[in-house]
Amino acid sequence: MQVPRLVIFDCDGVLVDTENLANRRLAEWLNAAGFETTFEYCRKHFSGRSMASVQKEIEAETDVRLGADFVERWNAGLPDLFAHGVEAIPHVRDFIEKVRAAGIAYCVASSARVSKMHITLGQTGLLPLFEHAMFSSTMVSRGKPFPDLFLHAAATMGFAPADCVVIEDSVAGTQAGIAAGMRVFSYHADPFSDRDGLAVAGGILFDDMRELAGLVPIH
Repeated sequence: MQVPRLVIFDCDGVLVDTENLANRRLAEWLNAAGFETTFEYCRKHFSGRSMASVQKEIEAETDVRLGADFVERWNAGLPDLFAHGVEAIPHVRDFIEKVRAAGIAYCVASSARVSKMHITLGQTGLLPLFEHAMFSSTMVSRGKPFPDLFLHAAATMGFAPADCVVIEDSVAGTQAGIAAGMRVFSYHADPFSDRDGLAVAGGILFDDMRELAGLVPIH
């Protein structure tokens, strides 16, 4: 495999351990609104996606209405949700530092708003490493699983899709990276990860960030 010129990191589930916490809260909210669901369903089907796309899907396929202010209320509640500590994904900082040491460009591209990334990356001390290049699905017309976000990040950073790799943990994100024409490495260490879904989506599977430098490769 060739050494990439740009490494694009997803945020939730790749840099910060937030997916389970957020999806438990989401299941509570959706059930309260009349959409019967479980944490497991939300974790499998809604991970890696923006709340706007989740709302659009639910309201298109059911009679449930989440309210015009659903996304705003969700985002307003995030500081409290993550106030009690967010941890970085084990060993991801070491990989980021290896990318930096190799002189390879990198950025973060997430379904989350930049304001949310400031909260979660800030809690883990990773924010200073990414403030130079943060991309959100709010910057494009279509979020994951569409390729728009990753293509936007690559174009803004000045690289062709074929020169980029994506580090993901969700099926939607993996699909987005593959659709963008990029190599995607799909992290599945979390027991609630959809390992089979990631494989079907075309991701190169791994479950330990310490393996990643050799898999990518970065030197």
